[in-house]
Amino acid sequence: MRLPHKAHIAVVDGANFVLMRNEGKPFEPQLKQVAKPELTATNFSAGVKHQDDVGQRKGATDLGELAHAAAATEWLNSKAIAGSIDELLVIADPKTLGEMRRHYHSELEKCVVGEIAKTMTGETTNRIESVIMDA
Repeated sequence: MRLPHKAHIAVVDGANFVLMRNEGKPFEPQLKQVAKPELTATNFSAGVKHQDDVGQRKGATDLGELAHAAAATEWLNSKAIAGSIDELLVIADPKTLGEMRRHYHSELEKCVVGEIAKTMTGETTNRIESVIMDA
C-alpha cells in the first residue's frame, strides 16, 4: 500500500487507540507514535445495531468496545474538522472498523486514504509497517 509521507495512522481496537505518523517514504513507511489519546466512551448507543438477544446471551457483543470505537472516531472527526489530519490510514479489527465507519464525519471520510481490517494494537511498529507495505 502506498502511504503518503506525513499521513496519520490510527491503530484501534475495542480498548486501545494509538495515532502514528509516516515519517518515511510512501512505499517504505517509518512510523512514529504521535498520540495515545485517553478516551471516555460515552456513546453506548453505538452498538444498538448489534444488540440482538443471541449476541448478548453468548457475550458476542461488547457494548463497551463498540463505544470505544465510536469515541475514537469522534476524536478523529474533531481532528479532521480542525484540519489537523489531512490523510489517514485506519487499522482496526473488523468489528471495530465497521463501527467506526458508521461514525465517520464527511470531513474524516475525505481524509481516509485506506483501511486495514486487522487487529494490530499491541504489535511492534516494525510489524505494523510490514502489514502496511503488504496491503
